[in-house]
Amino acid sequence: MSKPSAIVIGAGIVGLATARALAVKGYAVKVFERTHKAVGASVRNFGMVWPIGQPGKLYDRALRSREIWKEMGDDGAFWYDPAGSLHLAYHPDEWQVLQELYEQFKGERPVELLNAQQVAGRSGAAVQQGLLGGLYSADELIVDPREAIWAIPGYLQGKYGVEFFWGRCVSYISDNTVYIGNDEEYEGDVIFICSGADFETLYPEAFAAYPLTKCKLQMMRFASQPDSWRIGPPLCGGLSLIHYKSFTASNSMATLKKRYEAEMAEYLEWGIHVMVSQNGRGELTVGDSHEYGPTHDPFDKDFINTMIVQYLRTFAQFKDSRIIETWNGTYPKLTNGETDLFFSPEPAVYVLNGLSGAGMTLSFGLAEESTAFL
Repeated sequence: MSKPSAIVIGAGIVGLATARALAVKGYAVKVFERTHKAVGASVRNFGMVWPIGQPGKLYDRALRSREIWKEMGDDGAFWYDPAGSLHLAYHPDEWQVLQELYEQFKGERPVELLNAQQVAGRSGAAVQQGLLGGLYSADELIVDPREAIWAIPGYLQGKYGVEFFWGRCVSYISDNTVYIGNDEEYEGDVIFICSGADFETLYPEAFAAYPLTKCKLQMMRFASQPDSWRIGPPLCGGLSLIHYKSFTASNSMATLKKRYEAEMAEYLEWGIHVMVSQNGRGELTVGDSHEYGPTHDPFDKDFINTMIVQYLRTFAQFKDSRIIETWNGTYPKLTNGETDLFFSPEPAVYVLNGLSGAGMTLSFGLAEESTAFL
Protein backbone atom coordinates (compact mmCIF):
# COMPACT_ATOMS: atom_id res chain seq x y z
CA MET A 1 0.00 0.00 0.00
CA SER A 2 1.24 3.51 -0.77
CA LYS A 3 1.74 5.96 2.06
CA PRO A 4 -0.82 8.70 2.73
CA SER A 5 0.48 12.02 1.46
CA ALA A 6 0.98 15.32 3.25
CA ILE A 7 1.97 18.78 2.11
CA VAL A 8 3.55 21.32 4.45
CA ILE A 9 3.77 24.96 3.43
CA GLY A 10 6.67 26.76 5.07
CA ALA A 11 10.17 25.56 6.02
CA GLY A 12 10.63 27.57 9.18
CA ILE A 13 10.76 25.81 12.52
CA VAL A 14 7.00 25.14 12.69
CA GLY A 15 6.95 23.72 9.16
CA LEU A 16 9.99 21.56 9.81
CA ALA A 17 8.53 20.24 13.05
CA THR A 18 5.24 19.47 11.31
CA ALA A 19 7.01 17.71 8.45
CA ARG A 20 8.88 15.56 10.93
CA ALA A 21 5.75 14.70 12.92
CA LEU A 22 3.87 13.69 9.76
CA ALA A 23 6.79 11.64 8.45
CA VAL A 24 7.07 9.78 11.76
CA LYS A 25 3.36 8.96 11.45
CA GLY A 26 4.01 7.36 8.07
CA TYR A 27 3.10 10.14 5.67
CA ALA A 28 4.95 10.86 2.45
CA VAL A 29 5.71 14.54 3.03
CA LYS A 30 6.41 17.37 0.63
CA VAL A 31 7.47 20.77 1.98
CA PHE A 32 7.08 23.93 -0.09
CA GLU A 33 9.00 27.08 0.82
CA ARG A 34 8.64 30.34 -1.09
CA THR A 35 12.29 31.35 -0.57
CA HIS A 36 15.39 29.36 -1.49
CA LYS A 37 16.17 28.73 2.17
CA ALA A 38 14.48 29.72 5.42
CA VAL A 39 15.25 33.37 6.18
CA GLY A 40 12.45 34.39 8.56
CA ALA A 41 12.14 34.51 12.33
CA SER A 42 13.36 30.92 12.67
CA VAL A 43 16.93 31.98 11.83
CA ARG A 44 16.75 35.36 13.58
CA ASN A 45 16.68 34.31 17.22
CA PHE A 46 18.91 33.18 20.08
CA GLY A 47 18.67 29.48 19.28
CA MET A 48 17.41 28.89 22.81
CA VAL A 49 15.27 25.86 23.60
CA TRP A 50 13.87 27.35 26.78
CA PRO A 51 11.68 25.14 29.01
CA ILE A 52 12.27 27.32 32.06
CA GLY A 53 10.02 30.02 30.62
CA GLN A 54 7.05 27.70 30.09
CA PRO A 55 4.32 26.92 32.66
CA GLY A 56 2.23 23.78 33.12
CA LYS A 57 1.61 21.64 30.06
CA LEU A 58 3.77 23.96 27.97
CA TYR A 59 6.75 22.91 30.10
CA ASP A 60 6.07 19.28 29.16
CA ARG A 61 5.75 20.29 25.51
CA ALA A 62 9.06 22.14 25.74
CA LEU A 63 10.77 19.10 27.26
CA ARG A 64 9.47 16.93 24.42
CA SER A 65 10.79 19.46 21.91
CA ARG A 66 14.13 19.39 23.70
CA GLU A 67 14.26 15.60 23.36
CA ILE A 68 13.76 15.88 19.62
CA TRP A 69 16.35 18.64 19.23
CA LYS A 70 18.82 16.49 21.15
CA GLU A 71 17.96 13.40 19.08
CA MET A 72 18.70 15.25 15.85
CA GLY A 73 21.87 16.76 17.25
CA ASP A 74 23.05 13.38 18.47
CA ASP A 75 22.47 12.08 14.95
CA GLY A 76 24.98 14.67 13.78
CA ALA A 77 22.53 17.04 12.10
CA PHE A 78 23.91 20.16 13.85
CA TRP A 79 25.86 21.45 16.84
CA TYR A 80 24.07 21.89 20.14
CA ASP A 81 24.99 22.65 23.73
CA PRO A 82 22.85 21.49 26.71
CA ALA A 83 24.19 24.45 28.66
CA GLY A 84 21.18 25.18 30.85
CA SER A 85 20.42 28.80 31.74
CA LEU A 86 21.41 31.30 34.42
CA HIS A 87 19.20 34.18 35.60
CA LEU A 88 21.10 36.79 37.61
CA ALA A 89 20.02 39.15 40.40
CA TYR A 90 21.65 42.49 41.26
CA HIS A 91 18.82 44.02 43.28
CA PRO A 92 17.09 42.66 46.40
CA ASP A 93 13.71 42.39 44.67
CA GLU A 94 15.24 40.39 41.81
CA TRP A 95 16.93 38.10 44.31
CA GLN A 96 13.63 37.70 46.15
CA VAL A 97 11.93 36.63 42.93
CA LEU A 98 14.66 34.10 42.16
CA GLN A 99 14.40 32.62 45.64
CA GLU A 100 10.64 32.27 45.30
CA LEU A 101 10.97 30.68 41.87
CA TYR A 102 13.46 28.20 43.25
CA GLU A 103 11.00 27.20 45.97
CA GLN A 104 8.24 26.80 43.36
CA PHE A 105 10.35 24.84 40.87
CA LYS A 106 12.51 22.59 43.08
CA GLY A 107 11.48 18.97 43.02
CA GLU A 108 9.74 19.46 39.68
CA ARG A 109 12.50 21.07 37.62
CA PRO A 110 16.31 20.72 37.71
CA VAL A 111 17.06 24.10 39.30
CA GLU A 112 19.74 25.35 41.69
CA LEU A 113 19.88 28.58 43.68
CA LEU A 114 23.44 29.93 43.55
CA ASN A 115 25.21 32.57 45.60
CA ALA A 116 27.56 35.02 43.89
CA GLN A 117 30.61 32.81 44.32
CA GLN A 118 28.78 29.81 42.90
CA VAL A 119 27.63 31.89 39.92
CA ALA A 120 31.25 32.78 39.24
CA GLY A 121 32.04 29.08 39.17
CA ARG A 122 29.44 28.54 36.46
CA SER A 123 30.17 31.59 34.34
CA GLY A 124 33.22 33.77 33.95
CA ALA A 125 31.05 36.18 31.97
CA ALA A 126 28.73 37.10 34.84
CA VAL A 127 29.55 40.52 36.33
CA GLN A 128 30.48 39.99 39.99
CA GLN A 129 30.14 43.57 41.21
CA GLY A 130 26.80 43.87 43.01
CA LEU A 131 25.79 40.30 42.23
CA LEU A 132 23.48 38.76 44.83
CA GLY A 133 23.04 35.36 43.22
CA GLY A 134 21.45 33.43 40.39
CA LEU A 135 18.98 30.73 39.47
CA TYR A 136 20.46 27.96 37.35
CA SER A 137 18.28 25.58 35.34
CA ALA A 138 19.67 22.49 33.59
CA ASP A 139 16.81 22.14 31.08
CA GLU A 140 17.85 24.67 28.45
CA LEU A 141 19.61 23.74 25.23
CA ILE A 142 21.29 26.00 22.67
CA VAL A 143 21.62 25.60 18.92
CA ASP A 144 22.80 28.05 16.30
CA PRO A 145 19.43 28.78 14.65
CA ARG A 146 20.92 29.48 11.24
CA GLU A 147 22.94 26.29 11.16
CA ALA A 148 20.18 24.15 12.63
CA ILE A 149 17.26 25.43 10.55
CA TRP A 150 19.29 25.12 7.36
CA ALA A 151 20.52 21.63 8.29
CA ILE A 152 17.22 20.05 9.34
CA PRO A 153 15.80 19.74 5.79
CA GLY A 154 18.72 17.53 4.76
CA TYR A 155 18.31 15.50 7.93
CA LEU A 156 14.57 14.99 7.34
CA GLN A 157 15.16 14.10 3.71
CA GLY A 158 17.82 11.55 4.61
CA LYS A 159 16.04 9.95 7.56
CA TYR A 160 12.39 10.12 6.53
CA GLY A 161 12.38 10.82 2.82
CA VAL A 162 10.78 14.24 3.19
CA GLU A 163 10.92 16.16 -0.10
CA PHE A 164 11.68 19.88 -0.15
CA PHE A 165 10.69 22.29 -2.91
CA TRP A 166 12.50 25.61 -2.59
CA GLY A 167 11.53 28.86 -4.28
CA ARG A 168 7.94 27.66 -4.60
CA CYS A 169 5.22 30.05 -3.42
CA VAL A 170 1.87 28.37 -2.90
CA SER A 171 -0.69 30.96 -3.91
CA TYR A 172 -3.92 28.96 -3.77
CA ILE A 173 -5.38 25.79 -2.25
CA SER A 174 -8.51 23.95 -3.32
CA ASP A 175 -9.76 20.35 -3.09
CA ASN A 176 -6.60 18.93 -1.50
CA THR A 177 -4.46 20.58 -4.17
CA VAL A 178 -1.88 23.33 -3.82
CA TYR A 179 -1.23 25.60 -6.78
CA ILE A 180 2.09 27.28 -7.54
CA GLY A 181 1.76 29.87 -10.26
CA ASN A 182 0.06 28.66 -13.42
CA ASP A 183 2.21 25.61 -14.05
CA GLU A 184 2.48 23.51 -10.90
CA GLU A 185 -0.05 21.74 -8.72
CA TYR A 186 0.35 19.04 -6.10
CA GLU A 187 -2.19 16.93 -4.24
CA GLY A 188 -2.02 15.86 -0.61
CA ASP A 189 -4.31 13.90 1.66
CA VAL A 190 -3.64 16.57 4.28
CA ILE A 191 -2.18 20.05 3.95
CA PHE A 192 -0.57 22.02 6.76
CA ILE A 193 0.06 25.75 6.46
CA CYS A 194 2.95 26.93 8.65
CA SER A 195 3.40 30.41 7.25
CA GLY A 196 4.76 32.31 10.24
CA ALA A 197 4.13 36.05 10.04
CA ASP A 198 2.55 35.80 6.59
CA PHE A 199 -1.18 36.02 7.24
CA GLU A 200 -1.93 37.62 3.87
CA THR A 201 -1.18 35.02 1.19
CA LEU A 202 -3.33 32.02 2.12
CA TYR A 203 -6.76 32.28 3.78
CA PRO A 204 -6.34 35.91 4.88
CA GLU A 205 -10.01 36.13 5.79
CA ALA A 206 -9.64 33.13 8.10
CA PHE A 207 -6.56 34.58 9.79
CA ALA A 208 -8.42 37.87 10.28
CA ALA A 209 -10.90 36.12 12.58
CA TYR A 210 -8.17 35.40 15.15
CA PRO A 211 -6.44 37.77 17.62
CA LEU A 212 -3.13 37.87 15.77
CA THR A 213 -0.57 40.60 15.51
CA LYS A 214 3.12 40.72 14.62
CA CYS A 215 6.13 41.31 16.83
CA LYS A 216 9.31 42.94 15.58
CA LEU A 217 12.50 42.22 17.52
CA GLN A 218 16.02 43.62 17.24
CA MET A 219 19.10 41.53 17.92
CA MET A 220 22.84 41.51 17.35
CA ARG A 221 25.82 39.20 17.28
CA PHE A 222 29.19 39.75 18.95
CA ALA A 223 32.49 38.41 17.63
CA SER A 224 33.75 34.91 18.29
CA GLN A 225 35.49 34.89 21.66
CA PRO A 226 39.28 34.45 21.62
CA ASP A 227 41.07 31.33 22.86
CA SER A 228 37.86 29.24 22.63
CA TRP A 229 36.54 31.06 25.71
CA ARG A 230 33.00 30.04 26.68
CA ILE A 231 30.51 32.02 28.75
CA GLY A 232 28.91 28.89 30.20
CA PRO A 233 25.10 28.93 30.37
CA PRO A 234 23.16 31.63 28.54
CA LEU A 235 22.85 34.64 30.84
CA CYS A 236 19.71 36.65 31.58
CA GLY A 237 19.35 39.96 33.38
CA GLY A 238 16.56 40.86 35.76
CA LEU A 239 14.30 42.27 33.03
CA SER A 240 13.84 38.75 31.70
CA LEU A 241 12.06 37.80 34.92
CA ILE A 242 8.95 39.76 33.90
CA HIS A 243 8.95 38.31 30.38
CA TYR A 244 8.13 34.62 30.91
CA LYS A 245 4.81 33.18 32.02
CA SER A 246 6.30 30.53 34.28
CA PHE A 247 7.91 33.26 36.41
CA THR A 248 4.51 34.57 37.50
CA ALA A 249 4.75 31.78 40.09
CA SER A 250 6.70 34.31 42.18
CA ASN A 251 4.51 36.26 44.59
CA SER A 252 6.93 39.20 44.45
CA MET A 253 6.74 39.63 40.69
CA ALA A 254 4.28 42.55 40.91
CA THR A 255 6.65 44.44 43.21
CA LEU A 256 9.56 43.87 40.84
CA LYS A 257 7.57 45.01 37.83
CA LYS A 258 6.43 48.14 39.67
CA ARG A 259 10.05 49.15 40.25
CA TYR A 260 10.91 48.55 36.62
CA GLU A 261 7.94 50.69 35.57
CA ALA A 262 9.28 53.51 37.72
CA GLU A 263 12.99 53.18 36.94
CA MET A 264 13.14 51.57 33.49
CA ALA A 265 9.99 52.75 31.76
CA GLU A 266 11.71 53.18 28.37
CA TYR A 267 12.90 49.58 28.45
CA LEU A 268 9.36 48.38 29.09
CA GLU A 269 8.00 50.69 26.40
CA TRP A 270 10.12 48.93 23.77
CA GLY A 271 9.69 45.48 25.30
CA ILE A 272 13.40 45.13 26.01
CA HIS A 273 14.77 42.32 28.10
CA VAL A 274 18.34 41.20 27.65
CA MET A 275 19.86 37.75 27.24
CA VAL A 276 23.02 36.35 25.67
CA SER A 277 23.77 32.91 24.25
CA GLN A 278 26.87 31.49 22.57
CA ASN A 279 27.06 29.37 19.44
CA GLY A 280 29.52 26.65 18.49
CA ARG A 281 31.90 29.13 16.85
CA GLY A 282 32.09 31.15 20.05
CA GLU A 283 29.99 34.04 18.76
CA LEU A 284 27.52 35.69 21.13
CA THR A 285 23.88 36.36 20.23
CA VAL A 286 22.37 39.29 22.16
CA GLY A 287 18.87 40.76 22.33
CA ASP A 288 16.12 41.67 22.25
CA SER A 289 13.23 44.12 21.91
CA HIS A 290 9.51 43.70 21.16
CA GLU A 291 7.36 46.03 19.06
CA TYR A 292 3.78 44.96 18.30
CA GLY A 293 1.52 45.82 15.38
CA PRO A 294 0.22 44.50 12.04
CA THR A 295 2.99 46.11 9.96
CA HIS A 296 6.55 47.10 10.88
CA ASP A 297 9.13 49.24 9.16
CA PRO A 298 12.22 47.30 8.04
CA PHE A 299 14.73 49.55 9.78
CA ASP A 300 16.70 48.91 12.97
CA LYS A 301 16.50 51.59 15.65
CA ASP A 302 19.99 52.37 16.88
CA PHE A 303 18.81 53.63 20.25
CA ILE A 304 17.18 50.23 20.95
CA ASN A 305 20.44 48.40 20.24
CA THR A 306 22.27 50.92 22.45
CA MET A 307 19.83 50.30 25.31
CA ILE A 308 20.26 46.54 24.94
CA VAL A 309 24.05 46.80 25.08
CA GLN A 310 23.98 49.18 28.03
CA TYR A 311 21.82 46.82 30.06
CA LEU A 312 23.88 43.82 28.98
CA ARG A 313 26.98 45.44 30.47
CA THR A 314 25.32 45.53 33.91
CA PHE A 315 25.39 41.73 34.17
CA ALA A 316 27.73 40.28 31.50
CA GLN A 317 31.29 40.91 30.36
CA PHE A 318 33.24 39.32 27.52
CA LYS A 319 36.74 39.05 26.15
CA ASP A 320 35.59 40.55 22.83
CA SER A 321 32.49 42.75 22.66
CA ARG A 322 32.74 43.80 19.01
CA ILE A 323 29.36 43.80 17.28
CA ILE A 324 29.66 42.02 13.94
CA GLU A 325 25.97 41.87 12.90
CA THR A 326 22.63 43.45 13.72
CA TRP A 327 19.22 42.49 12.41
CA ASN A 328 15.50 42.47 13.06
CA GLY A 329 12.90 39.75 12.74
CA THR A 330 9.12 39.47 12.80
CA TYR A 331 7.05 36.67 14.28
CA PRO A 332 3.31 36.07 14.83
CA LYS A 333 1.87 36.89 18.24
CA LEU A 334 -1.52 35.98 19.71
CA THR A 335 -2.93 38.87 21.72
CA ASN A 336 -5.20 36.71 23.90
CA GLY A 337 -2.31 35.12 25.80
CA GLU A 338 -2.45 31.79 23.98
CA THR A 339 0.75 30.26 22.59
CA ASP A 340 -0.49 28.46 19.50
CA LEU A 341 -3.14 28.69 16.83
CA PHE A 342 -4.54 25.55 15.17
CA PHE A 343 -7.57 25.65 12.90
CA SER A 344 -8.93 24.19 9.68
CA PRO A 345 -10.10 26.70 7.04
CA GLU A 346 -11.42 23.87 4.83
CA PRO A 347 -11.52 20.06 4.96
CA ALA A 348 -8.09 18.41 5.25
CA VAL A 349 -6.34 21.81 5.39
CA TYR A 350 -4.87 22.92 8.72
CA VAL A 351 -3.13 26.05 9.92
CA LEU A 352 -0.50 25.79 12.65
CA ASN A 353 0.83 29.15 13.78
CA GLY A 354 1.01 31.75 16.53
CA LEU A 355 3.80 30.40 18.74
CA SER A 356 4.50 33.94 19.93
CA GLY A 357 8.28 33.85 19.97
CA ALA A 358 8.61 30.35 21.45
CA GLY A 359 8.93 28.44 18.18
CA MET A 360 12.33 26.94 18.91
CA THR A 361 11.11 25.84 22.34
CA LEU A 362 7.67 24.45 21.52
CA SER A 363 7.37 23.55 17.84
CA PHE A 364 8.42 19.91 17.85
CA GLY A 365 6.18 19.00 20.76
CA LEU A 366 3.29 21.04 19.40
CA ALA A 367 3.56 19.44 15.96
CA GLU A 368 3.31 15.95 17.46
CA GLU A 369 0.26 16.99 19.46
CA SER A 370 -1.38 18.72 16.50
CA THR A 371 -1.00 15.73 14.19
CA ALA A 372 -2.03 13.10 16.77
CA PHE A 373 -5.60 13.00 15.45
CA LEU A 374 -4.55 11.81 12.00
